[in-house]
Parts: sequence; C-alpha cells; structure tokens
Amino acid sequence: MRQRPRDRDFVETTEGFFFCVVGYLHPADRYTAYLKYTPAAGGRWARGGIAYRRELPYYHVQNVVKTLAFLEREFPRYIWRDPIRDLRFSFVPHEAVVTYYRPEERLARIVDDPADRLETEVRDLVTRLRAATGLPPSAFGITGSILLGLHDLTFSDIDLIVYGAAKARLVQRALGALGPPFAPLGVERRQRWRAETARRFGLAETEVADFESTRWNYFLFNGRYVSVHATRADSEITEAYGTRPVRRLGEATIDARVVDASEALFLPAIYRTADSTGPDGAPAAIDQVVSFEGLYCSVAEAGDRIRAQGVVEESEGLRRLVVGVDSVEDGGSLRVTARSGSGMQDGGPTASP
Repeated sequence: MRQRPRDRDFVETTEGFFFCVVGYLHPADRYTAYLKYTPAAGGRWARGGIAYRRELPYYHVQNVVKTLAFLEREFPRYIWRDPIRDLRFSFVPHEAVVTYYRPEERLARIVDDPADRLETEVRDLVTRLRAATGLPPSAFGITGSILLGLHDLTFSDIDLIVYGAAKARLVQRALGALGPPFAPLGVERRQRWRAETARRFGLAETEVADFESTRWNYFLFNGRYVSVHATRADSEITEAYGTRPVRRLGEATIDARVVDASEALFLPAIYRTADSTGPDGAPAAIDQVVSFEGLYCSVAEAGDRIRAQGVVEESEGLRRLVVGVDSVEDGGSLRVTARSGSGMQDGGPTASP
C-alpha cells in the first residue's frame, strides 16, 4: 500500500470535515489540502445519517479564499504559512486526521462489490475503459463524493482518476473511439458551461470555446456526467518537499512560447516556456508557467503561444509564473494567443474562411 499523498486523495478530520489533498508536496506533519465538505443540516450529500454540504461549489481561487476565511475564523489550526513555499493555505495536521481516503483502494472495493446503482455504474465504466485500453485496475481511482461514500444516486457525478501520464493518454485516445453508452455532453450543458466559465474567469467567449475543444475528459456515461483526471503515478513524483525553497517576486504578465506541455495534463499543470517577454516586449526570465487552476490543464501544446498573468516564483535559479493564486485578482489567467499551425491569434480562433 502506498503511503505518499497524491493529488485528489481526501482526509477526514476529527470535526467531520473532508479536505481534498492538493498536489504532491506536503510538510512532514501535515497535508496541503482544501476544505470540500462539512456537516450541515439540510446538506445534499449524506452518509450514516449525517448530512453534508459542499463548501466549494466549484474550484476557483475566490471560493478557496472563502474557505480559508472560514477556517481562520472558526478552526485556525488549519491555516498555516508554509515557509518553504512562501504559501499561506489550509493544511491538515496529521493528528487531526481520522481517516485517509485513497481513490485506488476505494475503487477496487467498488469494482469487487458495488453497494448501489451508482457504484455499479462506476464498475461498468471502469470495466469498459479497461477493455478499451488494456490498463490494469491499479491505473484507476475514484474521487469526490463517491470516494467518501457521500454520493447521491440522483445527482452525483463520477470523478474518475487515471494514474500516470501515458495511461491517461491511452484513456484519452480510447474515449475518442467509444460509442454508446459513452456520449458527449449535450448542447445545452456545453452552452451553460461556456457562459459560466467566461463569467467566472473573465474570459472572452472565443477563448472559452477554444478551451472547450481541449476538454476530452468530460463526457456522459449512461447519461451520467463523468470527469477523468490525470494524477501522477508515484514514479512521476520526482520532487520532494523542502528540497527547493521558493521565493515570491511579485505579480507579472508575460507572453511566451510553449516548448513542452507533457506535464500540463496534471494539476498543477506545467508548461515549459521559451522566448518570454513582458507587456513592453522586454525579455522576461520565465522558465515555466504553472497553473493550479484546473481550467488551464492541457489547454496549450508545444509550439503554441500563451499569455499568462500570475505570481513569479524563484527556486534555485528556476523562475516560474504561477496561475491560480489568491494574491492576484481572480487568481490570474492563462490565454492561448496563437496555436501552432492554426489561424488562432489574439486570444481566440479566427473565423473559418
């Protein structure tokens, strides 16, 4: 059984709070995690006679800031400034954890013995994906409300995990060829997503439409909404906490060319860049653009040009611009300004001739 925390694991605390683990770097005595569910009368999610509400209706830096304010006011032990990463965030001390939830272990139990109709759908989904890809059971996990046993048969989604970049790309290719009961999202739902995303992130409709074209990992299975998230396998977690102290240098906006997007399918998404310049055209020494906002995962490929706004961090000579941080209005942004070999310019696709 693995011990190292991975993105989208969950922990349950003594208060009955559920925190979602963020990323792969964690201090020795606590987990980097954001608050997702809390006990609440009238909550839509339930387990063992206890109702829960979702503190994060959707992941956005503004919503995370609200959970930080709540925790600082009512449960300050969960707020801490990490001196290594110069990061003030929610952290769960190990002594506060009553249960640690590993998605791959929960999924294995579901596949072996589903307890209800939704768990049966999860088993059937994974069975079909395994048949289409040849991947082993250990390649998959389940997160979100199903991981915690809080799910509701009528409205809960399926949030599937695939461990490892190569395995996730196998799933991506397979999904492109699978027919019923797999289906794309309906027109109305897609239109609603585009409108809400444009409003939440301050993006142009053309930008949102372009991002939507990269969203291979959202679809319907037997009419139920499914999301698939790539998470690093243990062999892909190459950095250890504390080995690279971070110094924040302030806000910046840059234009750059993406030279490597192989790690952009994970969260945080990493885009290695070159030819970076500031708004005035002067060279900017930025080696990477890193996004903690899931919207920007896999939106750009090598050869594309991007414009990013965020906070510059320096660590052992490496400079990166980080998107999805609370010190920048709306968390910052990442825009694709030109696609390699396409007619896209200035933040949106051009009209077809």
